[in-house]
Amino acid sequence: MSPRVRIRTLAVAAATGAALSIGLVAPPAMADAGADYSGSLANGTTWLASVPSDWNGTVLLYSHGYRPSFVPGNPASVAPNDGTKALLLERGYALVGSSYASSGWAVPTAVDDQLQSLDAMLDQTGLEPEHILAYGTSMGGLVTGRLAESAGDVIEGAMPTCGLMEGAVDLNNYQLDGSHAIAQLLAGQDLQIEGYATLNEAFATSAALSAAVQAGQQTAEGRARVALAAALFHLSDGVLEAEATKDPAVRQESLYTQLLGTIGFVTPGRFDIESTAGGNATWNLGVDYGKLFAQSEDRGLVAELYREAGLDLKADLATLTQTADIAADPGSVETLRASSGLTGDLQMPVVTLHTLDDVLAPVQVEQEYAEDVRSAHDASLLRQFFVDHVGHCNFTAAEIAAGIEVLQQRVETGHWSGSSATVMNRLAASLDDSGSAFVATQPGEFLGDREGRR
Repeated sequence: MSPRVRIRTLAVAAATGAALSIGLVAPPAMADAGADYSGSLANGTTWLASVPSDWNGTVLLYSHGYRPSFVPGNPASVAPNDGTKALLLERGYALVGSSYASSGWAVPTAVDDQLQSLDAMLDQTGLEPEHILAYGTSMGGLVTGRLAESAGDVIEGAMPTCGLMEGAVDLNNYQLDGSHAIAQLLAGQDLQIEGYATLNEAFATSAALSAAVQAGQQTAEGRARVALAAALFHLSDGVLEAEATKDPAVRQESLYTQLLGTIGFVTPGRFDIESTAGGNATWNLGVDYGKLFAQSEDRGLVAELYREAGLDLKADLATLTQTADIAADPGSVETLRASSGLTGDLQMPVVTLHTLDDVLAPVQVEQEYAEDVRSAHDASLLRQFFVDHVGHCNFTAAEIAAGIEVLQQRVETGHWSGSSATVMNRLAASLDDSGSAFVATQPGEFLGDREGRR
């Protein structure tokens, strides 16, 4: 590890009183034999670390995903699951990760929490890394993206997986579009879909949206509108494509099931984000839903369902446009963008991993992220990989390890190695038998980019 890295990280810890207390499962002298470590920072953040006996000289800083503030528990994590942790340790990586200072929408503090936890881990273990890489999942992917734009003097490479790479403002906006469609076309009333004063208000809206979707599913007209709302939520109609079905009814049923689960998670989650932003940072005032929906990958299925139901799709889209009257609080937008946004201005090589069918972090966010990186003239620093799995952050240990190996090689050599889907699957198979499904594809247009559509 270079002297400038240690100077920078230790300065951060000293300035904030980072190391309040440290707990060791094994003393520092046992690091060579393999050991686990734990500790806490002055702001309440806890951290964990694991160092293998055959350490390869690289430390991986892991950023975990969103944990709702209303769900008890906020433990520190060094990997997304036990299988991935075991494989990475077997590959010789030292692992460290924190809880962040709090649960909920923790992005505003997470970068500092992670860097201070890294400092504490290095101090206690006495390790002097040759390389430090960062990776994370879901909200932690966004945290990792922010590290890639701000921590180039500490970290040499970053790998967001299933990341919210559109940033918090656009995250809220695309989810608002889906909720707006349910409220106007299925519930038939102006539900409170933003600006929650209490968590109970968010849960009440979640229940009302879910009830409207369930009622709509009982008729052909309602099923068509359920599919439209699901399309605006970026839910995929191709979940059952592996079984080679093209039956519109089966595909619509899949969208319906996904939509119910998504509503129940993201609506209360909006309360956490608004609490952090200090108010509503989302809007649809001025949105043309006809133009927006024309970019949807589900538009063909939705149009077919509307025809079968005898409904006028253009009329419903016009209704959504005419009733789009939600305006954001400018200060909240500014706060959320500053604390939870990405610019694409990279300070290090970045690898991203995304499943093709992710109900909470749609794969289309990778399109917007790549566009931001190109606009910052940093496209040469970015490589994006996609796996043909269904589910949020549904990666095998081999797929994550393969991504990290590619990133490590880029950091060590200064050049990207061959990175086709075939090469990635071969690499993953050489690392572990958990399987891989890398595919060559390009994600479609992300629908929530308000500013990019001006």
